[in-house]
Amino acid sequence: MYKNEFDNLLKQNKKFDAYMFYGQSTFLIDYYSNLVANSIASKDEIQRFYFDDYDFKYIKDQLLQSSLFSSNNLIIIKTEKKIQKKDITELINACNINPDSTIIFACLGDSEFKTMSSSFSAKTNSVSVRMFAPYANEALKLLEKEARSMNLEFEMSALNHLYFMHRHDLSLCINDLKKVSVLNKKVTTNLINSHCFGIGNISFEEFLNDLIVGNDISEELSILLEEGMNEIYLLNQITSFVQQLFMISAYTRAFGTPNAKEILGFIPPKNIWEKKSKLAISIKPETFQEMFEFLLDLELQLKSTKINKENLFLQASLRKFTVMFR
Repeated sequence: MYKNEFDNLLKQNKKFDAYMFYGQSTFLIDYYSNLVANSIASKDEIQRFYFDDYDFKYIKDQLLQSSLFSSNNLIIIKTEKKIQKKDITELINACNINPDSTIIFACLGDSEFKTMSSSFSAKTNSVSVRMFAPYANEALKLLEKEARSMNLEFEMSALNHLYFMHRHDLSLCINDLKKVSVLNKKVTTNLINSHCFGIGNISFEEFLNDLIVGNDISEELSILLEEGMNEIYLLNQITSFVQQLFMISAYTRAFGTPNAKEILGFIPPKNIWEKKSKLAISIKPETFQEMFEFLLDLELQLKSTKINKENLFLQASLRKFTVMFR
């Protein structure tokens, strides 16, 4: 199941005995694990097991027992490794037996968790949800929702600025919103600039522009990867950036002056939008198809081929990209 399908079930207040969240977005996996847990149980009724703390027998016993002091018994397992099918089946079954129990698997990292999802089905009242990296408009809606939940007064442009400052990292954005919330001031771009600091030594937006323009991106790319940015995540961000450029180009050719709100669903900072619009219009329509084919083929190679040094392979491939589309 994908996130939008699961969102519809959440709106219907549908509850499951077992949940599995996995995919590209660590933020969304954590976000939905906590969202579901807090909708079912209070803080004192939630047990969390992280990575190496996983103990099948203990967790199964906990799920089969009902507490004398609370009506809910919820366990969250955060794992970076696949859990055996036999274990999953028994843990789900324990929740089916004991109506007070619920289990949530938050599967983080690059392991192939998709095979685990086959253990979750309507028959056992369990669900697996695959999380993809959110598009910018979706991410900003989540950021806006979090700001409102903190009772913050804010300018949407300030949230946009924060999002781009942190290279689309929602966890860092929300941490900064929590930090500025103690100031009891309206969140503006000036407030963000005064109290928040972007990560990394380079601007991610500048890197994407340099890549498409055909500038030398060797140093920037090395820094990004040395800072720990995942190769697949980086490639997805590049593809998303090219897709935005294509949407701007297509809109401009069809209707004239590009409208950020209509095209992207949100309004980026003025300087970023002007630069992105200018870049989009300069690219020929047929070139976009070639870019997409190159990037999708590269993603397929990274995901399906055993490459010893993915980091170096990606660097070489993106340098080739800059030469091809300069």
